[in-house]
Amino acid sequence: MIIITIMIFHMTVRSYPMMRKTHLAARRAWRRLRPRLNSCFVGASSGPGHEDRSEDPSAVSAEKPPHMPVMLKEVLQYLDIQPAQVVLDMTFGGGGHTKAILSTVPEVTVLALDRDPTAISLAQQLAKEHFGRVKPMLGRFSELEDLLSNMNVKPGSIDAVLLDAGCSSMQMDEAERGFSLSKDGPLDMRMDGDRYPDMPCAADVVNTLDQQALASILTAYGEERHARKIASAIVEARRVSPITRTQQLASVVAGSFPPAVLYARKDRLNRPAHVATKTFQALRIFVNDELNELHAGLRAAQTLLKPSGRLCVITFHSLEDRLVKRFLRGDDLSNLDHFSQRKQGTKKENLSHEKSDGSVYWLPLRRKVITPEKDDVKENPRGRSSKLRAALRR
Repeated sequence: MIIITIMIFHMTVRSYPMMRKTHLAARRAWRRLRPRLNSCFVGASSGPGHEDRSEDPSAVSAEKPPHMPVMLKEVLQYLDIQPAQVVLDMTFGGGGHTKAILSTVPEVTVLALDRDPTAISLAQQLAKEHFGRVKPMLGRFSELEDLLSNMNVKPGSIDAVLLDAGCSSMQMDEAERGFSLSKDGPLDMRMDGDRYPDMPCAADVVNTLDQQALASILTAYGEERHARKIASAIVEARRVSPITRTQQLASVVAGSFPPAVLYARKDRLNRPAHVATKTFQALRIFVNDELNELHAGLRAAQTLLKPSGRLCVITFHSLEDRLVKRFLRGDDLSNLDHFSQRKQGTKKENLSHEKSDGSVYWLPLRRKVITPEKDDVKENPRGRSSKLRAALRR
């Protein structure tokens, strides 16, 4: 577990410039903590939320209505899927988008990918209802090309790709997964922890990394202005008792702010937002390596789409949207700071940043980002922060 945890943290740090400045500090922290981890309560192999989930995952859909797909009308419009085409749904989730595609386009085939075994169980059920038209694939974006190769799906053979980034409603609704700060559960946050039981969970991160490393994660992945204050509160709290529950962490974060500030932040519907929201986002992104995976998914889509094939990408926060925007305009993401807004420079410097070989691959279907309509937000508040970018493969 120790080796895997260190590798994941160091790979993420090296991938993003903002994290490099804390690389040495984090490495020293891990070196000091290695002896403790051998007997530590947060061993990821039996980490929080790793209780037996052998029961049928379909119980999720049986107990609750299916989640509402975000910007469904816009996705169908910009993908413009034709009969008998092959579509890749890179984030099957609850299957809302795939079901709509199957019901509106005759003889279409959907390749349904998800890293979450629960989602793939639902995809397998749908495949039984639509024999030969749905092909479930369990894996991450970074594993996609190998999965398709095993199915004899060749590069340049896909007609349309949908990528719906971030955390699904099913994951948020299940307290035992540890994603939601409003529901008490084990501090897990792994999207595919059952597949990789040795993968570090959120409790491993908050209880083992030092204050500087924690602050850098909150800054980079949560864009949290009070990262140092929150990291200090976490370190102080874990000295008293290990932080193993979601609401325990939420309370620790809240305790670092005056009471009047707790709900001073507002969401896009002008509703009070908990001060720990960005902390939870940062930990989830870090634990699941979401930005690296998103970049891998975009590269895979570029390889797999036919000329004139269409791509729709839905994001839910600025980190994802910036990455997608820069990928589609051809920026070199290998040395790009994904997190902060690009520093202002001369017009010539900015143009040199934006021009690269990648720009020849994509033609935007709409210049500006697409956001949900007001009625859609009222009907599905969870989609309020979503953004859609659509492009044509050149």
